[in-house]
Amino acid sequence: MNTHIPIPEGLKEILQGFTTEVLRNQPRDICDFALQYFAEQKNLRKEKGQLLKSTQEAMQIDSEDEEEFVVSAEKYDPDNETEGNREPLVIHPKTDEQRERLQEACKDNILFRSLQPEDFSMVLDAMFERLVGAGEQIIEQHEDGDNFYVIESGIYDVKVTDNGVTRLIATYDNHGSFGELALMYNTPRATTITARTLGALWSLDRATFRRIIVKNNAKKRSAYDEFIQTVPLLSSLETYERMKVVDVLSMQQFTDGEQIIAEGETAHSFYIVESGEVRISVKRSEPDCEVEEVELATCTRGQYFGELALVTNKPRAASAYAVGDVKCLVMGVSAFERLLGPCMEIMKRNISNYQAQMASCREVVDQL
Repeated sequence: MNTHIPIPEGLKEILQGFTTEVLRNQPRDICDFALQYFAEQKNLRKEKGQLLKSTQEAMQIDSEDEEEFVVSAEKYDPDNETEGNREPLVIHPKTDEQRERLQEACKDNILFRSLQPEDFSMVLDAMFERLVGAGEQIIEQHEDGDNFYVIESGIYDVKVTDNGVTRLIATYDNHGSFGELALMYNTPRATTITARTLGALWSLDRATFRRIIVKNNAKKRSAYDEFIQTVPLLSSLETYERMKVVDVLSMQQFTDGEQIIAEGETAHSFYIVESGEVRISVKRSEPDCEVEEVELATCTRGQYFGELALVTNKPRAASAYAVGDVKCLVMGVSAFERLLGPCMEIMKRNISNYQAQMASCREVVDQL
């Protein structure tokens, strides 16, 4: 008699995460490690639940979790906007000095990473400077959202009032951005944000934010989803898993001969080739020889590289160079560990092949 035993929701992801940490840490006592690991996960889950209940506005506090920013399910439908109902874009004139400061404040913002240069320029044109004093309230909980803010300087406290009790839940310290979620989801502000010190903010109005940034991210999401469905490594992902991957990918471009990763460096990212070709090379073990590096492999559209150091938690084992103009989709280490558990077995098999290739390659080169 066949008995179907349902698998509890989330069991697969929990076990994959635990297995990854065991392989990375190689604990002597797996039982003790498991007790500590699951206790930490339970506390982390509790803390995250409290934070999500209190606020969605603090999703981009300065940390690696900034990559968890998701631009899905927005109520704004960019496809409904036509040329006929567009209003002229807002332009706030700036001095060269102001624009330079603005570009510096925005350069690492995750919302702007996938913008084309002309779109990014229009966003910069539309932003305006707001100087704030200590104690000044920037956003009030429950009010409608009007602007998105990028921090140039200053310290800002994020507070939530619930049942008459106000709690400090986060702090921005001279870096970051806030206010985007109310604009995207048509919801009231979830927090109150107040300047603790003197500071400077760059503001972007609601209409421009939605017209350029939300629309761009919707297009990016659609295009990336279509592309990664063709990537063999990711073909085993469920739809919801693939959507999470899409949301954390950013695009980087490289010119001919440019080094993408360097052998021996600490690993921070995982790469998928969108277009062009990437050459993977390893150094000779013997110094002072004519051939400093030897080609190990090439990666083309749909192939990936950079996972070896992330899975083994070791320095980069090889270098990667662009051959011609190259575009890569890039995922940071925290997102890699969190989202690609379902693909880990495939990567481990490939890693065994890489290591055998590198060992064989070094033997041949050292004989030259």
